[in-house]
Amino acid sequence: MYEKSRQLFDIARTCIPGGVNSPVRACGNVDSFPLFIDKAKGSRLWDVDGREYVDFVLSWGPMILGHADDDVERAIMDAVRRGTSYGAPCPVELALAREVVEALPGVDMVRMVNSGTEAAMSALRLARAATGRTMLVKCIGCYHGHADPFLAAAGSGVATLAIPGTPGVPPAVVADTLLVPYNDLAAAEECFDRHGEDIACLIVEPVAANMGLVLPQEGYLEGLRRLTKANGSLLILDEVITGFRVAYGGAQKRFGIDPDLTVLGKIIGGGLPVGAFGGKRRYMEMVAPQGNMYQAGTLSGNPLAMSAGLATLQALKTKDYDALERRTAKFANELGNVLARKGVAVQTPSIASMFGIFFCPELVHNFAQVGLCDQRRFTRFYSGMRERGVYLAPSAFETGMVSFAHSDEDFERALDAAKAVDF
Repeated sequence: MYEKSRQLFDIARTCIPGGVNSPVRACGNVDSFPLFIDKAKGSRLWDVDGREYVDFVLSWGPMILGHADDDVERAIMDAVRRGTSYGAPCPVELALAREVVEALPGVDMVRMVNSGTEAAMSALRLARAATGRTMLVKCIGCYHGHADPFLAAAGSGVATLAIPGTPGVPPAVVADTLLVPYNDLAAAEECFDRHGEDIACLIVEPVAANMGLVLPQEGYLEGLRRLTKANGSLLILDEVITGFRVAYGGAQKRFGIDPDLTVLGKIIGGGLPVGAFGGKRRYMEMVAPQGNMYQAGTLSGNPLAMSAGLATLQALKTKDYDALERRTAKFANELGNVLARKGVAVQTPSIASMFGIFFCPELVHNFAQVGLCDQRRFTRFYSGMRERGVYLAPSAFETGMVSFAHSDEDFERALDAAKAVDF
């Protein structure tokens, strides 16, 4: 089984660090090895050995329309025929920017970049420029890319590999990063009481999706908005995952939060590399060349990524988000019931088209509680599902994703697989 994937992984480790180009893909923390993917369409993947999978990773979130959506594919091919990169402005980047501005209540202007990491580090620089302050508040377990200031107590791949920050980040770089638990408003208030005059911004995933799926408790996001405003600090919503997934207008529209700055990625590129940061006009006008806060990128606004993103957002305008949320919630609940009938303590929270799997007796609200979940049981579950043709993220610190392409048959196949997994 998986003979070609094993062979390719052996070769890859001779020329790529760890054999992968992003650490969590290596699957070592789930006692396995990565599958090498040959192709994808709709809700399905096929590996190089010809095995088919129902995909609940969706390239870690971007493929909300499903893989190789016809309209997105057509937009990319049309763009390819006009050239793959200009290093100059093009009409499609303006069109995508206008779609983003119209969709997100907290975004008056937006700057396109090439990754979520680049977007987050640029938003941080802008917040520091706007306030004249240096300190950053982030939530333990939230992941905002791999830029140095954000790697203190990060979630996602850092947590998966149990890396405490990372070698190569000087202590001085994270000295201005203040840490508070997610969903703990009192801790955030105490942090601002101590350091409020020096805090440039607080950055948060409005729905924590890099420590599994952890939902914001009632009043938490509203409390952070009041707290930052009262202290003259900026609130940055990291909507790399939630943007255009929890609602067309993002988490800020769903929860009624008005951020100063917003970080985007994933869906706005339709599966191609992309990122963006945007926000209130008074801050975004500080970005060069209009202002003196410097940020640049040779491939920013790449016509292929812009075309894919524009086609994706235009398609999403016609989609029934509420119906997909109901289907996702039903699946998550049924999955939880299947596992509970096996005598397994499990929680399967969901929101919009995302779901989580925590092997623990009580719903989790922060990263410390996630760490108490049964990771060995997750490893057995992951392996059992993969063997039965269901592709999940190879980490208990990631979130399951559902697309508009997923069918009832896909959900039934996943539930049947879960019934057969031996714990």
